[in-house]
Amino acid sequence: MVTRRAMLAAGLAAPALAQEAWPSRPVRVIVPFAAGGGADLVARAVSAKLQERLGRQFVIDNRPGGAGNIGTDAAAKAAPDGTTLLITGPSHVNNAHLFRSLPFDPIRGFAPVSLLTSAPYVLIADPALPLRSLADLIAAAKARPGALSYGSAGNGTAGHLAMEMIKSRAGIDLVHVPYRGSPAVLTDIMGGRIAVAFDNVLSSAPGIAAGQLRGLAVSGARRAPALPDVPTIAESGLPGFDVTVWQGALFPAGTDPAIVARLGAELGLAMQAPDLRARLAELGAEAIGSSPADFARFLEQEMRVWGEAVRQTGARLD
Repeated sequence: MVTRRAMLAAGLAAPALAQEAWPSRPVRVIVPFAAGGGADLVARAVSAKLQERLGRQFVIDNRPGGAGNIGTDAAAKAAPDGTTLLITGPSHVNNAHLFRSLPFDPIRGFAPVSLLTSAPYVLIADPALPLRSLADLIAAAKARPGALSYGSAGNGTAGHLAMEMIKSRAGIDLVHVPYRGSPAVLTDIMGGRIAVAFDNVLSSAPGIAAGQLRGLAVSGARRAPALPDVPTIAESGLPGFDVTVWQGALFPAGTDPAIVARLGAELGLAMQAPDLRARLAELGAEAIGSSPADFARFLEQEMRVWGEAVRQTGARLD
């Protein structure tokens, strides 16, 4: 006869057994962008560390297309058995506002695991222009509304939306020039064809050091270690401004909470490893490694921040 005490003990042991058993098979890591980009590089570095720690394969599966929606949808529809993980970034919340409808729910369709990395953008300018600070840019734009242009990697991208937030907060008019990717933006700033743009620190820092670009301000709450002499936007006259590019890990909704907790704990430890932190620093990113609950709260906050940015721009991608 099974006693009530034995049943209770079995119930308490079940989550622990699930944790011990996972991962019993290789884990597919869906990255909803092409190989070689920021999310892909972070995913590969983190997956290699997890493979080292857990003794199971973490296999990258790049699923680009649809501004990140194709890969994200594949992850949302995967079996919630702990064998499919999504590593993604700001588009996960941006797209909820940029598209009229999505085939998945970016909040309810996933079980957040951990915020992995965070990195600011840097506001860069053509060094031939007399712009040495955000204050200079604001003054120049107010003196000649619509005379200065800014570039972005495309309509609805974080760089586009962040600049629109600057325009709204500062009350200025800049003309948006969308490109297909960041490299063309950098080329045209250095060539004097556009005045300013937001870009990631990693790709801009060499040009700033060489004098081909000028760093006006960084978008995060703290200065970037790679650009210690470049102030934050908050320091530069727009208090409270804090926009970063981040990468995070999510399971499909319905994944066993014990598995979510196990991977969250493993990622918390992995992101403290000196070799992984050094690799991520090379990519211009700060290692985080948050708890699942903290990442869930972060995603809710990002939904509000980017929702407001999209409303300001009226941007749409469909």
